[in-house]
Amino acid sequence: MQSTIGKVMRVARTLALLAVATTAGAVGMSALRATDAHATTARAVDTSATSTPDANAKRLLKSLSDYMAAQTAFSFDFDTQLEVVSKQSQKLGLASSGTMTVNRPDKMRATRKGGFANVEFVFDGKTATMLGQNANVYAQVEVPGTIDQLVDELRNKYGRPIPGADLLMSNVYDQLMPEVVDSKDLGSGVIGGVECDHLAFRTKEVDWQIWIAQGSRPYPCRYVITSTQISGTPQYSIDVRAWATGAEVASDRFAFKVPAGAKKLNPGDLRDFDELPGIFALKTANGGR
Repeated sequence: MQSTIGKVMRVARTLALLAVATTAGAVGMSALRATDAHATTARAVDTSATSTPDANAKRLLKSLSDYMAAQTAFSFDFDTQLEVVSKQSQKLGLASSGTMTVNRPDKMRATRKGGFANVEFVFDGKTATMLGQNANVYAQVEVPGTIDQLVDELRNKYGRPIPGADLLMSNVYDQLMPEVVDSKDLGSGVIGGVECDHLAFRTKEVDWQIWIAQGSRPYPCRYVITSTQISGTPQYSIDVRAWATGAEVASDRFAFKVPAGAKKLNPGDLRDFDELPGIFALKTANGGR
């Protein structure tokens, strides 16, 4: 099973000589904590002198993983930003927002709207449907199985990664940790008004951070991946809000209704469905696109 991080690492090697770098990653390893409940100044956190943050980070990530695996139904809204770096070293941010509804083990509906696309994705346990609403076109793929199998199939066979897919898997910990060489617990942070545990992890080529809601519902509030091996260190981030589970989740039959006049295409023919729009051409080292 290949994670988003694994895909980022492969793409990073490919994009080292490209016109546009599309890999994502994490920011630096320092964080700010409040020095007093009534103070507004903060101090830098130095975690290099102790091994405790490593164990804490792994424990907190495992708690998130166990909590996510136990949820049979959950939904959330999200905001993403994908950074690209041009051959002139200009960093650009592509922003999108969307929704996600999951019913384990084999149902999912997602939407995403950005400056270049307005798309919907539906999976009913047998068929995955991708709809481009602006162009009124759609494609379908037969993928009987679980959400885990769906994520792998779309990412590896069709090149259609789902936003934040690592966080949707049945075992988040095993998905994210195999290539980690360093872990840190950076204390508390606040995302969208929610107090979170801020964790940072490193692999040989990618850094990533995650902010996990404190309390009895340790869901992911922010997930950031950065490619440290690409000039400009572009990053991908997803912020989660409006988290709901169980009976809080709106009812959904996960059925797809073909819009009037919609044209069916092959999956590879859908344009501007991914977060990187078609206007950003990737030039390979040998000049191909």
